[in-house]
Amino acid sequence: MMKRMFAAMIVGSIGLAGVAQAQTPAPAAVVEDVQGKVTGAEFMDYVVPGQVIKLGPGGVVVLGYMKSCWHETISGIGTVIVGAEQSAVHLADFKANKVTCDSSQANRIGKEAGESAATVVRSIAEESVPPPVVLHGLSPVIATAERGKLIVERLDVKGERYEVDAGGKSYDFLKANTALKAGGTYAASLKSKRVVFRIDASAAPGPSPIVGRLVTLR
Repeated sequence: MMKRMFAAMIVGSIGLAGVAQAQTPAPAAVVEDVQGKVTGAEFMDYVVPGQVIKLGPGGVVVLGYMKSCWHETISGIGTVIVGAEQSAVHLADFKANKVTCDSSQANRIGKEAGESAATVVRSIAEESVPPPVVLHGLSPVIATAERGKLIVERLDVKGERYEVDAGGKSYDFLKANTALKAGGTYAASLKSKRVVFRIDASAAPGPSPIVGRLVTLR
């Protein structure tokens, strides 16, 4: 069955190549971990449907799908073709399960991917509506495309504020041993980018899949 899925994905990826090149597919998954020999993906990349990832000796890639909340660990020599909600895998070992995440994240990231770098900053009125992303872990992973001062501050209760130096592709509050408050509403900002998010009231501390803790500032 997996081989049939793989063959179908090959046909689909060829079809994608024939579509107008000006239209870039929206990101489908975030790369949560990469180990060993892996080509076609790096840690904290956003990957799109039809993208091919190849695993060599000792290769491991972990993907978190933003729409389906499908969490995959693929290891061993083989090939992965990214889908819209899950991967097609040839030869490599494949383990997957559903995790808790906010599936609206995929739509928001897809929309942002088509916008210019100078994105509009949210107004105070916009902050009063329900935040677009709900996190299911107390320690966010902030995905960034720029370096600079990252500020995360609580909006519904005054006094909680964090300022850190962001560099590379992401900043993980878990690695800094920092947990936000369950049920709290926060804003993350870096230069001209700003996004509001909420921590689920039942969110737990400690490690959990990145796709359930992801905040995008790109």
